[in-house]
Amino acid sequence: MISQKFCVVLLHWEFIYVTTAFNLAYPITPWKFKLSCMPSNTTYDFLFPPGISKNTSNLNGRSEAVVETKLNSSGNYLSNLSSRTTFHCCFWSEEDKNCSVYADDIEGKAFVITVNSLVFQQTGAHWNIQCWMKEDLKLFICYIESLFKNPFKNYDLKVHLLYVLLDLLEESPLLPEKGSFHIVQCNCSFNECCECHVPVPTAKLNNTLLMYLKITSGGVIFHSPPMSAQPINVVKPDPPLGLHMEIIDTGSLKISWSSPTLVPFQLQYQVKYSENSTKNMKKADEIVTATSLLVDSVLPGSSYDVQVRSKRLDGLGIWSDWSALLTFTTQDVIYFPPKILTAVGSNISFHCIYKNEKKIVSSKKIVWWLNLAEKIPQSQYDVVDDHISKVTFPNLNATKPRGKFTYDAVYCCNEQECHHRYAELYVIDVNINISCETDGYLTKMTCRWSPNAIQSLAGSNLQLRYHRSSLYCSDVPSVHPVSEPKDCHLQRDGFYECIFQPIFLLSGYTMWIRINHTLGSLDSPPVCVIPDSVVKPLPPSSVKAEITVKIGLLKISWEKPVFPENNLQFQIRYGLSGKQVQWKMFEVYDAKLKSASLPVPDLCAVYTVQVRCKRLDGLGYWSNWSTPAHTVVVDVKVPIRGPEFWRIISEDTTKKERNVTLLWKPLMKNDSLCSVRRYVVKHHTSHNGTWLEDVGNHTKLTFLWTEQAHSVMVLAINSIGASSANFNLTLSRSISKVNIVQSLSAYPLNSTCVILSWMLSPSDYNLMYFILEWKILNEDSEIKWLRIPSSVKKYYVHDHFIPIEKYQFSLYPVFTEGVGKPKIINSFTQDDEKHQHDADLYVIVPIIISSSILLLGTLSVSHQRMKKLFWEDVPNPKNCSWAQGLNFQKRTDIL
Repeated sequence: MISQKFCVVLLHWEFIYVTTAFNLAYPITPWKFKLSCMPSNTTYDFLFPPGISKNTSNLNGRSEAVVETKLNSSGNYLSNLSSRTTFHCCFWSEEDKNCSVYADDIEGKAFVITVNSLVFQQTGAHWNIQCWMKEDLKLFICYIESLFKNPFKNYDLKVHLLYVLLDLLEESPLLPEKGSFHIVQCNCSFNECCECHVPVPTAKLNNTLLMYLKITSGGVIFHSPPMSAQPINVVKPDPPLGLHMEIIDTGSLKISWSSPTLVPFQLQYQVKYSENSTKNMKKADEIVTATSLLVDSVLPGSSYDVQVRSKRLDGLGIWSDWSALLTFTTQDVIYFPPKILTAVGSNISFHCIYKNEKKIVSSKKIVWWLNLAEKIPQSQYDVVDDHISKVTFPNLNATKPRGKFTYDAVYCCNEQECHHRYAELYVIDVNINISCETDGYLTKMTCRWSPNAIQSLAGSNLQLRYHRSSLYCSDVPSVHPVSEPKDCHLQRDGFYECIFQPIFLLSGYTMWIRINHTLGSLDSPPVCVIPDSVVKPLPPSSVKAEITVKIGLLKISWEKPVFPENNLQFQIRYGLSGKQVQWKMFEVYDAKLKSASLPVPDLCAVYTVQVRCKRLDGLGYWSNWSTPAHTVVVDVKVPIRGPEFWRIISEDTTKKERNVTLLWKPLMKNDSLCSVRRYVVKHHTSHNGTWLEDVGNHTKLTFLWTEQAHSVMVLAINSIGASSANFNLTLSRSISKVNIVQSLSAYPLNSTCVILSWMLSPSDYNLMYFILEWKILNEDSEIKWLRIPSSVKKYYVHDHFIPIEKYQFSLYPVFTEGVGKPKIINSFTQDDEKHQHDADLYVIVPIIISSSILLLGTLSVSHQRMKKLFWEDVPNPKNCSWAQGLNFQKRTDIL
C-alpha cells in the first residue's frame, strides 16, 4: 500500500515536470541568448515570496545541480560553496533581461519566479547560446560559449543536449515520456566553445523541438531549463556566394550575388558597403529582396568595400554570416560596359568617363579610337552629360582575329592623349545552319549543326534550344521566350547531332543555337522544321536486275518503302560492275511504277544497279541507295553471227586425197549473246546434199575433200538457238587456179608491224575478201591468218616479228565461187630499207616542218626587238623643224 502511494506520488511529480517543461519551455530566439546558473543559498530573500523554502529544488531536481565532489575554485564566490549545492538556472537575453526560475513551495506546488538577470550576472556561471537550422534543412545546431570569469580548476567541459521532436501543436498535445528524450554529445573545443548537432527529418521541420542542456564543468553538473523551437522558424542561411561588382551600361556600380542553395522561402539580403573617392567618403547599409544592388554616381579612382548576408524574408529567421569582404576599385578611365559581345549586323554603344590627374575630362573633349589605328568619326559620338561620352557602332561586321586577340579594342581618349585601358568589342557571325531529317520509320528526327561556322570565343559554350508549336510553323520564325535545351553530342566529322524522340509529325519545331558566355548570350537566326517535311525515306527493297531474254534490255524492279505514305519519285543508277563503277542515272517520276527497262550497250556484261526514292512533291531528302543488285550473264538472243574461219589444205599425193582443216576463232560475248555451247559445221555438195557435223566446243575440224566443189559454214549455237548470220566458204578446184593477185610486197616498219601492199588484175569473179597467212619460214610453226576487206590494197599487220627470221606471206582472194590462187612471198621485199626510210619520212617531215615554223616565228620576234632596241633613239625626220616641206620619197642627187 505504501509502495503504491509512492508510485502515485512519483508519477504525479513526473507529470508536473513534463507539463511545466512543455508549457514553460524557453522559446529559442533568432538572436543569442544566455544561460545563467546561481547556487540557491546565495539567492536573496526578496527573490522568494513568504512560505517558500530557500533551499528548494526545481521539479524533482531536474533544474538543479548537485555537487557530489568538493569544489575547488579560484573564484571568490564559487570557492565557498558546500560540497552539495543546488543551482537555479534560467535563460535571458539582451532584449528580455527577465530571468524565470523554477521553484516549489513548502506544500510541493511548482511555480515560477521572475527575477532580473542582473542578480545572476553578479555571481554564478554563464553561457552564450545560439541555435539555428542549417540551410540544407537537415541539421539543427546549438552553439554554446562559456562566459566564466573565474573558471574552475581542473577544467573539463562536457555538454550533452537532450531533445525530443514533438508532433505538431494542437489543443491536446501528446506529452513526451521521460525516456523519450534522445541524447547527443556536443563537440567542445579548447576555447570553451561547444557545438551540438541534432538531425531533423525534412517532414518534421514544422514540428516542435523540445530540449535542454546538461553541462558538466569541473565536476559540477548544470541542467538548463527546457527550451523549444520550430526548426523551420530558425533557419540560418549560408552566406551568399559569387559576390561581384561591375560598372553597367548606365554607369552605375552593380553589386550582385547568388544564394548558395534553394530554400523553401524567399530571402532578404543586407548589403553594407563603403565608398572612398576623391570627392567624398560614405558608408551605407541597405536591405533588399533582389540579388543585386545598384550604386549610382560612380566616379573614376573610387574604392568600394562590400559584404552581404541573408535572412528569411517573412516570419522568423536568423541572419547568415557575412560574406567575405570584396573590394572593387574603379580605374582612371571607366568604360561601361567594359566588354560587349554582339552579333553581326547589330548596333551597340560604349560609354566612357575619363579622369586625368584628379580631374574628370569634359565629355566634349573626348575622342574615340578603334585599335588605336582608326579614329572613329565624330558623327558617332553623343554627349550624355558633362562627364559621360558615348560612341555608337552601327551595322557591325564580324571581328577579325589579330593574333591571339579575338576582339577589337575601343579607346576613349583625351584630345591630346589616350589611356592604356580600353573596352573590348566581340562581334560574332552567328549564322549557323541547322539541318534536320526524320527517319524512314517516322519515329525520330535528327538535327545536325557545325560549330565551325562561327568564330570560337574562349569560355563560350553552344547549346541548341527549341520551342514546339502545336501545328506547323509560323511564316517568320522567331526566338520564343519559352524554350527548352536539347542535348547534342559531337560526332567525329565535327558536327553536333541532336535527336528528337518521340516526335510530332505536323508540329513546328523552332530551333536556334545559343552562344552562352560570361559577357552574355547570342542566338543564331531561328529555323522552323516540320518533321513530316524532312523525311528521309527508307531505301526501296527487293531490288532486282536482269537482262531480258530476246528483248535485250536491262530491267530493274523494286518495292517502295512502307513509310512515308506520300507519292514517291525514284532514281536509278546503273553501271558495269567493277572497282570504280561509272554510274548512269535514270529518273522515274511515276509513283505507281515499280520497274523500268533501260537499253545497255553490252548485253553480256554484269551490271550493278541501285535505287533510291524521295517524296514526289520535292520535300524531304533522298533515301540512301538500296543494296546493290547485280545482273547474271545469260543468253539473251541467238548469236549475231557465226565465227570467222579459214581452211588449210593438205594433199596426200600417194593416195590422191585432199584433207581440209577448218580453223576458226571463238566468238566473243558481244557476238555470241552471250555464250556458245557448241559449234556446228554445215556441209553442202552437189552429190551429197547438205548435212551438219557437231564439233562441240572445238575450234577446228578436218574432213576429206572429194568433190569438185564443197561449201562449208560454221554455226555458233547457244541456249537460245543458232547464229543468224554466218560466213560461207566454197572450196572449188577450178576457182583455186584463178590468179588475180599480180604482186605482193612486205615492208617491215619495226619489230611489231609489217606493211603489206598488193596489186590486182581485173577479174569477172565476185571478190568477197582476202585471207592473209603468215608464218616463219623453214619452221613447223603455227600459221596465223586474218580476214581483210576486198577494198583494201595495203594493210598493216601487227605481230611480234623477229628481224633475223624469214617470213612467208600468202594472200588468198576469196570469191563467192571459191578461193582463188594465192600470191606467196618468202621474204621481205629487197628495197625494204628504202621503204622503211620512206615510212620514217612520214614521221620526220612533219617534225621538220613544225620546227621550221617555230624557228621563223622566233626570228621574227627577235628582229622586232632588235629593231626597237637599236633604232629607238633615232628621230623621225618628219618630226624635225628643218625637214618640214621636204619630200623624202623623191630622189635628190648630190654632186
